[in-house]
Amino acid sequence: MDPKTALDKDKIIPERMAVLRSLPTEIKQQFSGEEARSFLYGEALPENLAEKLKDYLVNE
Repeated sequence: MDPKTALDKDKIIPERMAVLRSLPTEIKQQFSGEEARSFLYGEALPENLAEKLKDYLVNE
C-alpha cells in the first residue's frame, strides 16, 4: 500500500466532522465509538449507523 494512502485513511474528513457536529444531540448520543469512527474516517457505514442516520442521509 502506498504510504500516502495509508496516512490519508487515518485523517478525519472535515466535512464529516461538520455534519456530526450539526446532528441533534439525541442522535449523536446513540453513536458507538466504532460508528463515529466509521463515519468520521469515511469507512463503510455499519448498517445500524445507517439506520440511525436514515432521516439525515441522501441517497445518490
